[in-house]
Amino acid sequence: MKKFAISLFTILFATSAAFADTNPFMGNNKNQIALNIGQGVNSGFLIPPPTQLVPFYFLHVQYSQPTTFFKLPARQSINIGQTLGFGSKYGWDWDKYTIPMIFLSEDIALAHGDNWYFATSIGMGLQAQQNERLGAKLLFQFKLIGGYRINDKWGLEIFMQHFSNANTATENYSYAFYGAGFTYSF
Repeated sequence: MKKFAISLFTILFATSAAFADTNPFMGNNKNQIALNIGQGVNSGFLIPPPTQLVPFYFLHVQYSQPTTFFKLPARQSINIGQTLGFGSKYGWDWDKYTIPMIFLSEDIALAHGDNWYFATSIGMGLQAQQNERLGAKLLFQFKLIGGYRINDKWGLEIFMQHFSNANTATENYSYAFYGAGFTYSF
């Protein structure tokens, strides 16, 4: 029953998102730049929310253009990011995980109104070095996004973001972040 309810909820909101006149991420603009910062958590799972905040942060810049994904409004993006670790906590030396990364992503609006949207994102990329937390340079990304467009140019987003190597290596403790950012569309 639970799976049926989730599927029905997704179909209803995805169907309403498919009939958008403008792209909910950026309106009628054709380009967007976002700046995001995230707080790391010690669990790789995003739901239920983990309670162990760690001295691990994520900064990233995203350049996007509007597109569609199976008739749903979407944006395709290139992302350049930097993880920043400080000190030790919960058995991990977070300093080792200060690593740059680059990845491509597709954000898909599942539900939206005139100025707000709820979206999911999938992506793939590389981190500059592997480590004992993620034993591969290859990264896969999953993200949940809530956004609000203040006006035609500026917007705010909150997100939950997960990175893992999708078990392509024996070590896969993943990275998880909760964060916020702003967007500028032009």
